[in-house]
Amino acid sequence: MRKLLLASASLAGLVASGSAFAADASIPVKAPRVCDPYKNYSCLDAYLGEDVFTRFVNYYKLEWGHDAAPADPKAPPSRRDYWPGTPQTVPPMPFTEWPQGGVTSIGVTRPSSVDSPLMAAIAHTGPGDWMADNHIQVYGWVNVGANVSSNSTKPGGNFPAAYMYTPNTVTLDQAVIYVERLPDTVQKDHVDWGFRLSGIYGENYRYTTAYGLFSNQLLKNNSVNGYDMPMMWGEVFIPQLMEGLLVRVGRFISIPDTEAQLAPNNYMYSHSMVYAYDNYTNTGLITTLAWNKNIQTQLGVTVGTEAMPWHIGARVINPFPNPVYPDATMLKDPGAQPSLTASIQIKSDSGNDAIYLVADGINNGHWGYNNLQWLGGTYYHKFNDQWHITFEAYTLSQRNVLNANNATAQTIAANSGYPFGPQQMPFNSPFLAQCPAEVVTCTAKVYTALSYLNYKFTPLDNLSFRAEFYDDVNGQRTGTATRYIETGIGWQHWYSPQIEVRPEVSYYHSFDAPAFNGNSNAGILPNKNYAIIGAADVIWHF
Repeated sequence: MRKLLLASASLAGLVASGSAFAADASIPVKAPRVCDPYKNYSCLDAYLGEDVFTRFVNYYKLEWGHDAAPADPKAPPSRRDYWPGTPQTVPPMPFTEWPQGGVTSIGVTRPSSVDSPLMAAIAHTGPGDWMADNHIQVYGWVNVGANVSSNSTKPGGNFPAAYMYTPNTVTLDQAVIYVERLPDTVQKDHVDWGFRLSGIYGENYRYTTAYGLFSNQLLKNNSVNGYDMPMMWGEVFIPQLMEGLLVRVGRFISIPDTEAQLAPNNYMYSHSMVYAYDNYTNTGLITTLAWNKNIQTQLGVTVGTEAMPWHIGARVINPFPNPVYPDATMLKDPGAQPSLTASIQIKSDSGNDAIYLVADGINNGHWGYNNLQWLGGTYYHKFNDQWHITFEAYTLSQRNVLNANNATAQTIAANSGYPFGPQQMPFNSPFLAQCPAEVVTCTAKVYTALSYLNYKFTPLDNLSFRAEFYDDVNGQRTGTATRYIETGIGWQHWYSPQIEVRPEVSYYHSFDAPAFNGNSNAGILPNKNYAIIGAADVIWHF
């Protein structure tokens, strides 16, 4: 009976696969299993396929549901073995190391280390092989978002909330491409070098624009979408000095802040007001020296903030000489001048704590397009693998700002007798200050505090709780002299290391005057002292 049952089972198997045996009566061979590069990295190329398009699509399939790319067991260590621990992971956080601007992270960076579907797709092609041999990568992302708001003025009614400044709309926030070479900052035996060229297109260009670089899009035409190149730099890493010296020259993201302009570098879709109205980019030279594994200092000389070198000393005709600008000509941008940047970062051995104190763009502080004198710092603390907190506080100031409440200053402004009048800058010019009526100019100040509390509840999910206080004492940053509070909650969900969605909701309140639902370019005054904004975006990397 037992033999009969076994024979029946064998016959059933033959019937189920009859077509396979119709042409071959030999004993069946079990079909090979599809390879899994997460278990056997050597089969990665076989998994991806031969042609570029197939490899591109299959790379997304490969990483779907995973929190990292498959690990190459032959890859060299990604950080020095005695370096402070890695505090975070991407995903679900926007960074692995606590943010520090103006530097490729020392001790933890390897060339060609960016996980990119595009680079995987073009591997083994002529251009791909050349870039791999020279450690050059090309990658980027597309970021699209939408918001639903209690504001109604279009465009601009969500201002001063950022980035989504127009309410109840869908926007191409940013399409970004990087061409870069990362220096090897893990090794300590040879000088290495790197560079980055970035391009951004979309609504977010209005936040990254520097006066004098493609700036007519914003300042002459007020275009909804535009382009910019917020990062164009080269750098040299010299490992023989202490634990390493990195020298960067070009245009780079300003060194302070928890947040950054580029979408993947932020917890939430929207930006805090603390970030939205301070220094964005500097152009010049900055050095970063790692004194030991715990302490790094930075020292740099730039041409100010959002300023270009060719504006240093450049003058324009003054159509209305006056007591503040008495000459027939005046500086095109008084903020374009040699400026000092300096910082110190201190990390704990565990990597769980870091403090970063910064002075950015420091000069005589004369009112410029964005000549912000930034003094402040950030603190980061990791409680455990699920919870961490960030805290930031700073003060900003600019001197000799025309006073919106003074009759003489109003006349100067109306007749373009200053560098940012309607004749020179018809749209999005810097706001005047609101000061006691008896003074023609004054010093405009800002005081801020910002905190993010973050909870990682899966390797692909994080919740961020944001709370901030922003005191625009003289209204020069937001157009309204008032104190603001804002609180929001955002969920970051990653489908893979390449695709992320970020729904959120935030509440904004201005205490001393209405600040929302206006548009300064259209002469529409704000008429609300609060805003409730729900929003979401998707970031698709390539």
